[in-house]
Amino acid sequence: MKKKEMTIALAGNPNSGKTTIFNNITGARQHVGNYPGVTVEKKYGDITYKGYRINVVDLPGTYSLTAYSQDEVVARDYIINEKPDIVVDIIDSSNLERNLYLTTQLIELEVPLVLVFNMSDMVEASGKTIDIKILSDLLNAPIIKTVGHKNQGTEDLLDAAIKLKEDRYNKKIKIKYGEEIENEIEKISKLIESKNILSGRLSSKWIALKLLEQDKKVIGQVKKETGTVYLEIEQEVGRSIEHLKNILRDDPVTIIAESRYGFISGALAEIHSETGTDKVSISEKIDQVFTNRILGLPIFGLLMWLLFQLVFKVGAYPMDWIDIGFSKLGDLFTRIIPEGLIRSLVVDGIIGGVGGVIIFTPNIILLFLCIAILEDSGYMARVAFIMDRLMHKIGLHGKSFIPMLIGFGCTIPAYMGARILENRKDRLTTMHVNTFMSCGARLPVYILLAGAFFPQIAGNVIFSIYVIGIIVAILMAKFLRATRFKGESAPFVMELPPYRIPTFKGILIHTWERTWLYLKKAGTIILAISIIMWILFTFPMIGENFSQDYDGEIALLEQSFESNEITEEEYEISITEVEAMMGAERLAYSVAGRTGRFVEPVFKPLGFDWKLAVASISGIAAKEIVVSTLGTLYSIQEADEESESLMENISKEYNPLIGYNFMLFTLLYFPCMAGMAVFKREAGWKEMWFQIGYTMLLAWVVSFIVFQIGRIFI
Repeated sequence: MKKKEMTIALAGNPNSGKTTIFNNITGARQHVGNYPGVTVEKKYGDITYKGYRINVVDLPGTYSLTAYSQDEVVARDYIINEKPDIVVDIIDSSNLERNLYLTTQLIELEVPLVLVFNMSDMVEASGKTIDIKILSDLLNAPIIKTVGHKNQGTEDLLDAAIKLKEDRYNKKIKIKYGEEIENEIEKISKLIESKNILSGRLSSKWIALKLLEQDKKVIGQVKKETGTVYLEIEQEVGRSIEHLKNILRDDPVTIIAESRYGFISGALAEIHSETGTDKVSISEKIDQVFTNRILGLPIFGLLMWLLFQLVFKVGAYPMDWIDIGFSKLGDLFTRIIPEGLIRSLVVDGIIGGVGGVIIFTPNIILLFLCIAILEDSGYMARVAFIMDRLMHKIGLHGKSFIPMLIGFGCTIPAYMGARILENRKDRLTTMHVNTFMSCGARLPVYILLAGAFFPQIAGNVIFSIYVIGIIVAILMAKFLRATRFKGESAPFVMELPPYRIPTFKGILIHTWERTWLYLKKAGTIILAISIIMWILFTFPMIGENFSQDYDGEIALLEQSFESNEITEEEYEISITEVEAMMGAERLAYSVAGRTGRFVEPVFKPLGFDWKLAVASISGIAAKEIVVSTLGTLYSIQEADEESESLMENISKEYNPLIGYNFMLFTLLYFPCMAGMAVFKREAGWKEMWFQIGYTMLLAWVVSFIVFQIGRIFI
């Protein structure tokens, strides 16, 4: 029977014992020559083993595959052009951090990989331990322990290579380089695909990565293949590099290298193995405190508490300025536009609705600013690591907490961020509980109600809502993993990039990009829905006979005031009450009023009247609409030009229990229709409807319990 044939290439750092392993495999069947066109020594041999004729190529020893030295170029070119069946990476077990840097670049090339942890006897003698199984899962490659000078593990290595070739398992591990780098890679790779460059031979994303690293060999290949078209690619790459330098205050080569080391640090932290280096970096010193098993979680909690204190207390001042500005703007249009529907539309519908959302822009800016600082400094990655133990207990991995953290900004990218979880059950569970991470769109609702009912402790109240969201997410994740999505979570590497001082420009750009999306929504979706809500609140209009009874009552009040039967203060209070009753009757007659009355029985057990019911329903479109709906509602309800603020009106009509309960309800039901559209795209119709149904049910049940128990103590 004809023997099967395979080729394996041995890669590794100098002094990793690669030559010894090569000698152990091939014995006397070795040949030495030069690689074509270069003077680098080429060693190759063969062996017959378990029905296979195995050709073994010993690649030049190299620390990386970046095309700086001839050795690096030869090693990489052989892997790319000759496409060996298996690449065996020989690693010095006593110096994992440095040796695994080459491994990350082999992972980037997406080659079938076997890792050989050589000199394993030295590691064991030093008292260190390496959890091979976990690390193997994290790197998606079999790991074989060897002691080269004793010829131990050689057969295990060959067995692993044969098994990998026969299994042909193509799961890919992705190394993350940070949002900014990833965005530029995506842009360049799309351009490369459109030009059909090196099609079928190399991944467009790998080419884009190498172009950002200014890899001369890849630049030369692309130039040769594209000719004059390369100018367009060169310009795009140049723009990307300049953009990254401006934002990250460093060159892409450095950032990418740090990302690889971050990947390695995350993997080593996961297996609780020492890196083998004596020098302790500043990042490691900081991590001794920030990722400490005892201190890590309290520090995270304290930082979040300080964040919300800052957002509310500092944001209160510019909020007041914007409030005054919109109030004066409303007064201006009230004087300019004659009384009637047009004035009501402009003042009550547009200014009252959109202004009610714009007023919270300072708080949104502060929230996004703080998140940008935490992200750019490298702390957010630590949060995922801190949460890892807790996440494991609920059937998820710490990596699941990353899209959940993104959810504090916006749920839409958070749903998309769950793509980093390759296990479908992990991904769906993470998406289903992500809705409980309070997005920026919910923050205006919290600020409005906390300011109305808890002005002295508003920051603490808002913080409590965020904490409740995290607790509910944890509990629901545990429930879903025990019911719909049974099974163990897949292991992942949590990248721990070095701490960096965020750049002023980078923070400003990140903050502005997110704030602009919020403002753009206010100027488009919220404007449109505010007008729609005004129409629903205004029409149909009550006939002329409606006001006759109220006109008579007002006339009697005027007569009593003129005859000094009542004081001026009593007269003004009575007039305000009559006008409020007129407004309430008009609203009850409108489409929105009738809809609210129709659904009110569903919301009544939660303590919500028809107005809060309508506001909740409007929040299905976007959570900011809850605020603009209340703003439109109370602008229409008030007749006098000098109306009090929305917070004051709400605090008069409802009690703190209802206010807090409404915040809880807003927290727990699904975020918005745009979010559901993305959810459907990522997970399908079935999961989208499940998300809508179970969050609505959960929101109702929790709010019902809170209100029914709370009213006992009031």
